[in-house]
Amino acid sequence: MSDRMLPLLDLADLDAGPEAAERFREALRTATHEVGFFHLRHGIDPQVIGELFEVARRFFALPEADKRAIEMTRSPQFRGWTRLAGELTQGQVDHREQIDIGSERPVTGIVDPPYMRLDGPNQWPGALPELRTVITAWMARLEELGHRLLAQWAISLGAPADHFVPTFDPASILLKLVRYPGTADTPQGVGAHSDPGILTLLLIEPGKGGLQVRTDDGWIDVPPTDDCFVVNIGELMEVATDGYLRATQHRVTAPPPGSERLSIPFFFNPALDAPVPSVELPPELAARAKGVTRDAANVLGGRYGENLLKARLRAHPDVAARHHADLMASSD
Repeated sequence: MSDRMLPLLDLADLDAGPEAAERFREALRTATHEVGFFHLRHGIDPQVIGELFEVARRFFALPEADKRAIEMTRSPQFRGWTRLAGELTQGQVDHREQIDIGSERPVTGIVDPPYMRLDGPNQWPGALPELRTVITAWMARLEELGHRLLAQWAISLGAPADHFVPTFDPASILLKLVRYPGTADTPQGVGAHSDPGILTLLLIEPGKGGLQVRTDDGWIDVPPTDDCFVVNIGELMEVATDGYLRATQHRVTAPPPGSERLSIPFFFNPALDAPVPSVELPPELAARAKGVTRDAANVLGGRYGENLLKARLRAHPDVAARHHADLMASSD
C-alpha cells in the first residue's frame, strides 16, 4: 500500500474572493486529472451529519421483515433494500447491506431503450417514516452542491459555467445507505470498480477507514476525515474529457469482526437519455488527455442510462432475472 494522501479542497474557497475561487478550480482540475479523487471540506453542520447517520443506523436496526418488505427484488427500478451479501462486484460477493434511493419519477412504460425502465418510484420503509424526510432533504442539499461543483469543473476546463446544465434537466440522483458489518470471512466489503456516471459525493461514518483508491503508485488507504466528503468522478466525466479526467477504481475492505462501518454515497448524474456533454479542452489540456479507457469487459456508453443499466444488471442478477429477463437473455 502507498502512503500517498488524497488532495484536500475547501468549499469555502469559492466564497473567499476571485483569487481563492480560481485556486479552488485549479486544484479541482489537478486532483481529478491526476488522481480522480479528493477530499472536500464541506462546512455542513455536524448536527445534520449526525442526524443522517442516526437515521441510517435505525434503518439497519429494523427487524428483517420490515426491510424485506422493501427488498430490491420487488423493484424493476433497482430501488430498495439489498440483503447482506446480496450484491456482486466483478462477479464476487460484496459483504454489505444497503438501501438504494433515487430520483422519484413516474414509470414511463418505455421498454426500448431499456435503460428508460430505470425511472420510477422508491421503496420507503413503513416502519421508519422519518427516513424519507431526512434523506429527501439531504438529496436536495447535495443536488445543489453537485450543480455548483459541475460549474467549477466546466470553468476549469475552459468551458462556460453552464456547460453541463442541459444534460441535468432533470438530474438522475442515486443515494445509498450502506452498512459494512465486521467479518473475518472475506476482505471484500465492495470490490474494485469505477462509478458509471459523472460525480460521486461520499460521506463516511466519522472515524471509519476501509476505503482504498487505485493510483499510479498502487492502492492507497483513504483515512477518515470527519468534516469532508470523499469526491470522485465517474466514467462519463472521463468520456466527456476524452480521458483528461480519470474515473478511478476504488474498493472498500470489510471491517474486522465486532465492528461495522456506515457510508452514504450520493451519485449525481445526467438524465438517463442525455448524451454525454463533451468538453472541448484548451490545447494545453487536450495534449494531456489519454483517451477513454478501453476495456472489452466494461465498454463505456455515451449516455448515463447505458452505463447505469449495465452496472445494475451485473450487480443485481436476481433483480435482473425477475424483472428484465429479456435483457439477460439478449446478453447471453
